[in-house]
Amino acid sequence: MTATFAPSPWPAPSAAHRAVWRFGRALEDRSSAGMQWVMRRNCSITPRQLIGVYLSLCVLSLGIGGAFWFAGAPTVLAFAGLELLLLGLALTLYARHATDCETITLSGRDLAIEHRCGQGVERASFRAEWVRVEPASDDGSLVEVSGEGRHTRVGRYLRPEWRAQLAQELRLALRLRS
Repeated sequence: MTATFAPSPWPAPSAAHRAVWRFGRALEDRSSAGMQWVMRRNCSITPRQLIGVYLSLCVLSLGIGGAFWFAGAPTVLAFAGLELLLLGLALTLYARHATDCETITLSGRDLAIEHRCGQGVERASFRAEWVRVEPASDDGSLVEVSGEGRHTRVGRYLRPEWRAQLAQELRLALRLRS
């Protein structure tokens, strides 16, 4: 038995780059060099896939209910309809928050933070040289970004033990910008 090793088509990131930027990525925009951190909710199914699953459940459940209707048990179809209505409401609530995310963008001298929750969007903008990054209360709490009399908290979609590393990355990126 023989084994063949082929080189990887992707260049391996340097150890220093991999160690420093766990969450952040360099912006590819040539007009302004910068960094971006995107933290998303951990969802196993997208809203589009969810609609497909729901429609297939509707077809199956209404088909079974229709068969019982023709067999002389009309209440089964009524309960199937009620079940699908309640399931649709629950899946709608899930889908509204499936795309929630936080985006932190450091570009030039500006730090922009955007938090999407459902249909709402909260935005905060700071001058990079006046920003402070600290834990909000204790170890594992949200990261508080403050400056110029305003503050916002980030890290909702990260595990508590990773929030300190996010704060370190933000501090390092801000130091490198100034």
